[in-house]
Amino acid sequence: MAIKATTRKPLKGNDRSHALNTSKRARKLNLQVHTLEDGTKVRLTAREKRTLRKDGKNK
Repeated sequence: MAIKATTRKPLKGNDRSHALNTSKRARKLNLQVHTLEDGTKVRLTAREKRTLRKDGKNK
């Protein structure tokens, strides 16, 4: 089981049709499991995972 390490929430808004009807929707996060150097598995967003890789903190 992976530990949830992000505090981000889904974006919320409305879907609009051509007739301007509205319905609520949530744009969900792209959560992925990432294994740290010490073997711990964490759930991060794809953006956070990319930042870790870019900064050289974890490969």
